[in-house]
Amino acid sequence: MQRIGKALLYVVLIGIAIIQLFPIYWLTLFSLKNNYEIFNLSPLALPQELRFENYIKVWTEGNIATYFFNSIFYTVSAVILTIVLASMVTFAITRLQWRGHKIVLGLFMLGLMIPIHSTLIPLFNTYTTIGLINHPLSLILSYTAFNMPITIMILLGFYEALSHEIEEAAIIDGASIHHIFFRITLPMTAPVIATASIINMIYNWNEFVFVNTFISSDELKTLTVGIQNFIGQYSTDWGAIGATLMFSIIPILLIFLILSDRIVEGIAAGSVKG
Repeated sequence: MQRIGKALLYVVLIGIAIIQLFPIYWLTLFSLKNNYEIFNLSPLALPQELRFENYIKVWTEGNIATYFFNSIFYTVSAVILTIVLASMVTFAITRLQWRGHKIVLGLFMLGLMIPIHSTLIPLFNTYTTIGLINHPLSLILSYTAFNMPITIMILLGFYEALSHEIEEAAIIDGASIHHIFFRITLPMTAPVIATASIINMIYNWNEFVFVNTFISSDELKTLTVGIQNFIGQYSTDWGAIGATLMFSIIPILLIFLILSDRIVEGIAAGSVKG
């Protein structure tokens, strides 16, 4: 019975994996076809010829290289800023004794319930006033602010479970708060920081609303919005559009596959220790 149950589990998992991978398989075929093959052949039919020129065209003619590197810059900058600030907040809430730390934590957790769309007009007015519309900082600050609550929540359980003995020994030796945080506590939280970084990175890379609202210059757009412009420019070349979509998902897919074990490890560590 145990073997039958295990076999059934594998069948179910394989079925789920096929369902999850099917959109990627379909998009890959789509990106290697021309318009005739897309509209006249079965969606699952193999292309008559592998048209890699679709990828070359979008990279050389569609300004995709600029959008690609903009996405990397915004994503990495926001992730670093979010992790550093969220780690400081979590350290102050869980390791230091001060009045109001529960209220501060509650305010950050309230941020989880604020929908992005309700903040667009206030943020647009604020960025217009201080001159950040059509500026990279408008995206980096927005990504950081909206990722802070979920990042703090991920870090919280891990921080609360950390032993106080090392920090107490450092205090006896005369170490300052800054030294304890940067040299002792922060390195010990590396597994959960990796998890939080990956989750932040996926959100930032795929974000669309803020870019579409705050950025109008082609030189500052990201892949998610750049694709929108490209569709208008090559409205009849669906193969090129498919290649553009592949460029937008390949990097995040590769990073997720390489570091997926880290995500599970960090979440498990935080939940068990918390």
